Amino acid sequence: MTRSAPEDGDAEGAARGMDRSSDEGGPEQDGLLRFDGAEEEDEGHRARRGRRGVMMLVLGLGTLVVGVGVLVAVMVLRPLLVPEDFQGGGAGAVVVEVPVGVSAGEVGDALVKAGVVASRGAFVRVVEERGKAGTLRPGSYRLRRKMAAAAALDLMLESRSRVRKRVTVPEGLRAVETVARLAQGSGLPAAELAALAAAPEGLGLPAYAAGKAEGFLFPATYDVEPRTTPKDLMRATVRRFKRAAAKLELEAGAARVRLTPRQVVVLASIVQAEGGTGADYPKIARVVYNRLASGAKLEMDSTVMYGLGKHGIVASHAEIKRDTPYNTYLRPGLPPGPIANPGEAALRAALYPAKGDWYWFVTVDPARRITKFTDKESEFVKFREELHARLRRH
Repeated sequence: MTRSAPEDGDAEGAARGMDRSSDEGGPEQDGLLRFDGAEEEDEGHRARRGRRGVMMLVLGLGTLVVGVGVLVAVMVLRPLLVPEDFQGGGAGAVVVEVPVGVSAGEVGDALVKAGVVASRGAFVRVVEERGKAGTLRPGSYRLRRKMAAAAALDLMLESRSRVRKRVTVPEGLRAVETVARLAQGSGLPAAELAALAAAPEGLGLPAYAAGKAEGFLFPATYDVEPRTTPKDLMRATVRRFKRAAAKLELEAGAARVRLTPRQVVVLASIVQAEGGTGADYPKIARVVYNRLASGAKLEMDSTVMYGLGKHGIVASHAEIKRDTPYNTYLRPGLPPGPIANPGEAALRAALYPAKGDWYWFVTVDPARRITKFTDKESEFVKFREELHARLRRH
């Protein structure tokens, strides 16, 4: 049966159903809301994405502009940023003096002034790149004009570029002989060198030298630059002695062996003058110590000859009887001063003598420096006869 109108109860239920659908939001309404919100969100996203794209484009263009600007700036300013430098090894000749204690920059200034390098900056740059700042030695250098900074540095590091003379002073020379050797090798005035040795107050001698140069002009090889003065060279020999003394701890060692520092040098000079080989030096020193300890006279021919102004290690009977402060046949103990300029080996022997009971020694073959040691007088007499027989044959 068909009803044209709902009953009241059904009408109310329908009404309530419609109300619930309206209140809770049915599927159609929910779907409509979701559709509208997604569309609005997509439109906002597209807008934001568009703005980001524009910003990225602007930033990219800005970076490109800055990069191009920097490149252009480097190309324009490069000649100003890189120090001016010559090319090649240069030509001609020029001598440049490098004083003591100057920096790489100051050396560069001197090179620029002499026309060797184009700029201070170029020289400093290559010195720093190679880590050679501590290897630039003072002195005079023979270089060329208009050299590349690297070429100039290379030449300065080669010994052949230094303008100098070298003089070697052997061990065991006396002061007068040392002066003569220095004058000959350096070309400096012999008279000025001799005057400094005779009056050495300004040479920087140690206090225990007692104002005397003998024994303290160290045997070594010395470089003589064009500006080296006689005083410079003489002071160098004393500085070299002090360096050896410091290395050997001479003053502390002297106290250990119960001698004064000066006596150590005196003893070392006897060891040096008596001949023999380096291996003999500690034995010769022990003989001296043994004789000093016993209270006996040293009876060293080398000291006798020094006192007479002569050379040699064999004194005659007449010479042994000549009384001088250095005649150790007549006077007890060590002589009053050194009789030669000892080297490091002789100084070390004086501080560290060998162990032994030797009381005599004789260099039986001076040419081959063969020395024999003994604690028996009868053997000593035989050694002396062997030496004299050899001398008579020659």
